[in-house]
Amino acid sequence: MPLFDLSARAKFRLTGNDRVRFLNGQVTNDIRKANANASLPACVLNAKGKIDALIFVSTDADGLFIDAEGEQRESLAQRLDRYIIADDVVVDDVSEEFALFHVTAEQAPVLPNDSRWLRAKRFGLAGWDLIVPAAEHDRVLQELAAHETLLDADATERLRIEQGIPRWGLELSNQIIPVEANLADDAIDYAKGCYIGQEVISRMKMSGQMSKRLCGLVSSDGSSLTPATRLLAPGDAKDVGWITSATRSDRLGKEIALGYVKRGFNQPGTKLSAAEHPVEVVELPFL
Repeated sequence: MPLFDLSARAKFRLTGNDRVRFLNGQVTNDIRKANANASLPACVLNAKGKIDALIFVSTDADGLFIDAEGEQRESLAQRLDRYIIADDVVVDDVSEEFALFHVTAEQAPVLPNDSRWLRAKRFGLAGWDLIVPAAEHDRVLQELAAHETLLDADATERLRIEQGIPRWGLELSNQIIPVEANLADDAIDYAKGCYIGQEVISRMKMSGQMSKRLCGLVSSDGSSLTPATRLLAPGDAKDVGWITSATRSDRLGKEIALGYVKRGFNQPGTKLSAAEHPVEVVELPFL
């Protein structure tokens, strides 16, 4: 089973009597469903419905536990603090206090002994999180790696792209709405009530339309694909999107990429070009 060391992610603990109500007013998913046995994905939005962060939330004896991309450690803390007004909520940065591991598998690993695994879907696959004190990182990693296959950064990125999972700084930014990034099924609860940016999300659901969406792209001639390359429609060379991430998939035997493609050009089978190389739009995940 693939093993991922996600200890570099930013980690926060929210305490105080208002912590659930407060966070529920900040994110797209229903925090009342967060528990000690699963990591719940949710998006933190701005007032325009665009993404400030993609987080995972669980509970422990001391409060709510949040993790996010490591590069968002400072910005996410500031974003959460900005909306604490008269709430009984304290946001503590505990990034250095805990290590975080993830395993993709249907069943939770049996090791380390007495560990509390949390169900989590981080790579589009059934999986499990393990949170341990940072001082235990090396010991736990050694024990896990003796039984699971530890993926390095390159292999992790390749799997992420193959599974069509958006990542902050590549597919996710404060210019992207969660629905455009295919996050609606797992990270949005449309019945939960008000939160910042909800009006935009609800309006998009009612209209059933979006200006662009995250798609899979396959190189038709075997050429490597490059992030930030613009996607052009054949014939009139109309700019219809851009590539966000790219890799060589050995399992598919193809050069593949993720990218945003505008409405009218993002149906599977659509032929586009990227830097004069032909590409085809495909459904996600690739595998």
